[in-house]
Amino acid sequence: MTRTTTVGPMPQIGYGTWNRAEQECYDGVVAAVEAGYRHIDTAEGYNNEEFVGRALKDTGLHRDDYFLTTKVAPESFGPGQIRPHVEASLEKLGVDRVDLLLLHYPSIGDEYEIEDFIAQFAAVYDAGLTSHIGVSNFTKRHLDRAVDLLGVRPLVTNQVECHVFMQNRPIVDHTRAKGISTTAYSPLARGAVADDPVIAEVAAKYGATNGQIALAFLMHEGHIVIPSSARKERIIENLAAGEIELDAGDMDKLRGLEKGMRLVNGPWCPQWDV
Repeated sequence: MTRTTTVGPMPQIGYGTWNRAEQECYDGVVAAVEAGYRHIDTAEGYNNEEFVGRALKDTGLHRDDYFLTTKVAPESFGPGQIRPHVEASLEKLGVDRVDLLLLHYPSIGDEYEIEDFIAQFAAVYDAGLTSHIGVSNFTKRHLDRAVDLLGVRPLVTNQVECHVFMQNRPIVDHTRAKGISTTAYSPLARGAVADDPVIAEVAAKYGATNGQIALAFLMHEGHIVIPSSARKERIIENLAAGEIELDAGDMDKLRGLEKGMRLVNGPWCPQWDV
């Protein structure tokens, strides 16, 4: 496995920008590109798209040389609202299309009819404002309905919380059965992997860090990962996780760390699959 591995159209390791504001976001994206990342993940709701766009422009990368993901916030799902919000994101990012557009969550409390906002989403795809489409935080119920409504338009990923302590098997397995990849956010469990003795034991065997092993585990499971860091050395370290080859015994050991440790479960979330 190398850092150039892709899952479908997506580079398997991306740089995540959640909770990275303004200059910190800009510096992180520049450092990520310099380290070799070619997949950057942002969102309307992160309020940092303009800093992502500026950083990508300033690196001098040609537009075809990086994969850019953004997301439409569920507050933007009202009738006739999705396209204007996507166009605003494109303007902030300084591009005429993104590589991947996601719906960030299902409609909060099912406020908006899924038939309507999926039709708007399809229209944005048909208009060429994004090369690919996907969803984020969709449950089995939402995913199945979205697939039915989109018809021949393929969803390439469902971005969900996924890490060694909460492997999210119910939705991961359901998504895989539909031929859709999983993108793992919070793949380092917001730093919790750093203190785990089982991961440390595996890490010592490979001359790696706990974080690298946690990322390598998810990649060996076939997932895309989007770790985030503001530290240049950690950004480089995370990317190198793609070069680690875990053996079957260590994969089983790491699968055994599942403990249902969900980190994201706010009032804006759907009822998660169990």
